[in-house]
Amino acid sequence: MPEPSLISIVDDDQSFRDSMRRLLKSHGYTVAVFPSAAEFLASTQLPATACLVTDIHMPVMTGVELYQHLIATGHAIPTILITAHPEEGVRQRMMSLGVGCYLYKPLGEAVLIDCLRRAFARDRTPRVAP
Repeated sequence: MPEPSLISIVDDDQSFRDSMRRLLKSHGYTVAVFPSAAEFLASTQLPATACLVTDIHMPVMTGVELYQHLIATGHAIPTILITAHPEEGVRQRMMSLGVGCYLYKPLGEAVLIDCLRRAFARDRTPRVAP
């Protein structure tokens, strides 16, 4: 059974958001969905988000820009980036910056659930001060 933690999904494709919400709820997760990075950032759900699943290619603010903004503003939320247009250079850069997973659409359910479990496990890992 998953941890009782909020997963926020940011994607400009409504059908994808809806299918992700149904899938993750069927696995017992609490889910909030947002059609844009701006709506997520303005929401009251931001501080409660334990894991972020976001599309890379969105208008105005991409998933990459959203992740970088979160890090820069002190919101180091475990993040899973998804894309229908994979780019190896982007994948390597984002993984080196700490993104948990970089997944390709269409998503495999088992792969997504494994990424979520790893994101929650990493978030619970004690951090040692430098």
